[in-house]
Amino acid sequence: MTISDSNIETGALGRVVYARIAPNEDLVHGIEKICVTNGIRHAFIRDGLGSLVDAALHNTDGSFQHIKGPAVEIVNMSGEVRTLKDGSAQASVAGVVTDREGDVHGGPFVAGANSICMTVEVTLEERLPADA
Repeated sequence: MTISDSNIETGALGRVVYARIAPNEDLVHGIEKICVTNGIRHAFIRDGLGSLVDAALHNTDGSFQHIKGPAVEIVNMSGEVRTLKDGSAQASVAGVVTDREGDVHGGPFVAGANSICMTVEVTLEERLPADA
């Protein structure tokens, strides 16, 4: 990447939200719902942990990997939430999970395919763009 390929955004940091996502809710959609409910238009996903029934992660070739549960553990996660022109939130979330054998897997979570098993706790930090 060259400097001319960069996109620099300016702004400030706002509120910090610590939230819990309930069982059977999707991880990615749950994070989006937290933002919409709290009026957060843009956010950094600072961390999160908890358990999923199964996990689905994107691979670099466009396919995805399915990690069998029950209770796939989220070791960490990070990402970003942006509000689209239509007002809906779109989260991009990547993380590291462990399966029942303790094998480690990582990548972006597939939206709509990662149901919460027990709970997931997530930390979000609001981003206030200068151009908003």
